[in-house]
Amino acid sequence: MNAAAYPVIVRPLSPEEGQGYTAEVPDLPGCTAGGITPAEAVTSAEAAIRAWIAAAEKDGRPVPPPSKRLRTVSQ
Repeated sequence: MNAAAYPVIVRPLSPEEGQGYTAEVPDLPGCTAGGITPAEAVTSAEAAIRAWIAAAEKDGRPVPPPSKRLRTVSQ
């Protein structure tokens, strides 16, 4: 599956969490990543998506298809 097809929600970290952004992939439970910039967080998320799918396939778990949500960046 194409990692870029999965929607990613990017939000800035709170001051308590540090600097940068976190990226969540709602279609793949537990699939998250981070980065210093929103673009870096999305790139990291795409790598995390590929790893999530590979692990699911290796374990024989189903891989949910990407939903129709749009990628978003929260401010």
